Amino acid sequence: MHRRSMGPWLAAGLMAATGLAALPAMAQEPSGRPIRFVVPFGPGSGTDTSARYFARKLQERTGQAVIVENKPGANGFLAVKQVLAAPAEGHTVFIGSNSTLAVNAALFRELPYDPLKDFAPLTMMMRSPAMLAIKPQAPYADLKGLMAYAAANPGKVNFGAGSAGYQLMGELFNDSARLATVHVPFKGAGEAMTALASGTVDYAFAEVTAVQELAKGGRVKVLAVASDKRVATSPEVPTASEAGLPGFEAYTWVGAMVSAKTPAAETAKLAEHFTAISRLEETQQFYARLGATPMTGGPAQMHEFQKNEIALWKRIVVQAKVPLQ
Repeated sequence: MHRRSMGPWLAAGLMAATGLAALPAMAQEPSGRPIRFVVPFGPGSGTDTSARYFARKLQERTGQAVIVENKPGANGFLAVKQVLAAPAEGHTVFIGSNSTLAVNAALFRELPYDPLKDFAPLTMMMRSPAMLAIKPQAPYADLKGLMAYAAANPGKVNFGAGSAGYQLMGELFNDSARLATVHVPFKGAGEAMTALASGTVDYAFAEVTAVQELAKGGRVKVLAVASDKRVATSPEVPTASEAGLPGFEAYTWVGAMVSAKTPAAETAKLAEHFTAISRLEETQQFYARLGATPMTGGPAQMHEFQKNEIALWKRIVVQAKVPLQ
């Protein structure tokens, strides 16, 4: 079975949180009301980095101020509630991830929102492979060593997860490698990686940019990238298949949504802008520096992609016997 994955990610120092409103107006429909991008994770996360890049480009295209608001916590429920409670007039955009837009639907018995019915998609924005990293003082040096150690110590090895998406990624790893490791929840990828660096947890999955700087500083060690090919920004890191777990792949992704109650004309206008931004050469270069890839599908493609992701993760939850929350 083709296996993929998820979770939010860290991109420290690449995009500043200020200055969006100072960019020059270049286009078509300026108004006095700013557009708000609501992000369900903290500043510096991969979802946040994507939001700030698209905010800058959207402001350049329209001349409207675009404000990024971070609303982390509660598995993304707080941010979703804020978006769905706002007037559905095209001025509030949800910048979600695989966790909030797909994985939650598989992992929770009841959600306070429907990821498909309550939102209208604008575009897919990016996807990025995950890396598996271990604490520096670990008694193993490679992926085969981690799997052997965990197999010999069932229930005694733990993994940090900064979201429901990363939790399922860890459970997918357990299922693929036939292990029994213990999930330790955190509020975001940054917290999980900090815990890993301090030795609080044994290993963690995170998107490329969440790991690379810590690895360069020797604070964590990366064992594998869960992709079908190596990442250009970390060419020394083997794929999971090369490291000893054939076929294991795990990706995070980010997409933009508005409330399904938003007028169709406003949704279409925003979708056109978002899709155009995703196809820029500058966008390709921006994500390449992060070890990520733009996703350029419009609303219809994103809706189909999201449906397939939800179905996939529901199957994984059943197969891995993950308890529903």
